[in-house]
Amino acid sequence: AEHLKLFAAYYYNRMAQQDDSAIINYKFNAFPEKATVLDLERSKMDRIREPFWQTDTAVSTNSWGYVKKHVYKPVNRLVDDLVDIVSKNGCLLLNIGPKSDGTIPEHEQQMLQEIGRWLDVNGEAIYGTRPWKHYGEGPTGTATGHLSEKKNKAFTAQDIRFTARGDTLYAIVLDWPEGNELATKSLGSDGGVPITGVTLLGSDAPIAWEQTDSSLQVRLPMQERKPCEHAFVLKIEQ
Repeated sequence: AEHLKLFAAYYYNRMAQQDDSAIINYKFNAFPEKATVLDLERSKMDRIREPFWQTDTAVSTNSWGYVKKHVYKPVNRLVDDLVDIVSKNGCLLLNIGPKSDGTIPEHEQQMLQEIGRWLDVNGEAIYGTRPWKHYGEGPTGTATGHLSEKKNKAFTAQDIRFTARGDTLYAIVLDWPEGNELATKSLGSDGGVPITGVTLLGSDAPIAWEQTDSSLQVRLPMQERKPCEHAFVLKIEQ
């Protein structure tokens, strides 16, 4: 423990001298809670956690490095995990496995580019945002504990995650709903959220919405006009 104190003090002091920011990640109980950033290996939180935390995981379920027989995760799952983690005050450290010559396997490049295309449309609901008063709603739970990610089930259209920036709230729906209609119980007027406008990021199509006492009800464009693959984002003005 004494050596960890000396290491952390040296690192933080040197970064301060260089007018640079510094982060140390730790696992389990290696450091005091607010001294560094908690890292969860291939696992997540089931709640909002203060202070800030991190998940480290990989695009592959069976390896961190390059192997010939990767079992790759669907990009949809990686996007959903990113959203789920950010809604709970965390960040995602996503690993890829370069070949021995330093090149990134083509399939992994395609995965990263697909995540990038999603962020091009929906990044304002991720970058620079803060958790809302609750992380979300929906039937799908989150397994916790070291290396627990294999226990998690796929998210559904009833699973919604929230992020916020100032008076703007983002409701990130983790699948396109059947019939192009959805309702979120967290945003009824009884919950004290006065809503003045609802738009769909990446789309200029008008959407119909109504806030009742118990929910926000939204009718989306036809699925053929959805603005992106994977999760989609309702931008809600208060």
